[in-house]
Amino acid sequence: MFQAPKIKTMAIWFDKSIKFEELSSVALGSMETLLGLEFTALGDDYLKMKMPVDDRTKQPYGLLHGGASCVLAETAGSMASSLVIDPDKFICVGLEINANHVRSARQGYVIATATPLHLGTNTHVWDIKIHDEAEKLICISRLTVAILKKAF
Repeated sequence: MFQAPKIKTMAIWFDKSIKFEELSSVALGSMETLLGLEFTALGDDYLKMKMPVDDRTKQPYGLLHGGASCVLAETAGSMASSLVIDPDKFICVGLEINANHVRSARQGYVIATATPLHLGTNTHVWDIKIHDEAEKLICISRLTVAILKKAF
């Protein structure tokens, strides 16, 4: 039986030499800092971020707020897009996000993993799955990002 040769995955990032440790120098915005978001991993085709489930991110019933999950998902996808584009020529902005909240979280951290579904010239589409520390699925999100030429 014929088996195709395994092809090594090429990193999708614009700067192929980027390392996870360098992400700490990437500026997060005010909301991300306020909610305690942090980078946790960078692979050839994924970016992971985590967020605490605490008083900043819970709704009045003591559960993770769905809006906080959307902030985490949009940040992970948008940051991933920003690593795919040439930052000297382009910017990326969120165009559309949806989220299905499939389980609640009450404590600890939730971890978002953003992987690309489409990396086009004008748009990127990201699949973002959010899990708790026990790896139970909390939220499934899809983010569309517009890629815009920088105004010089």
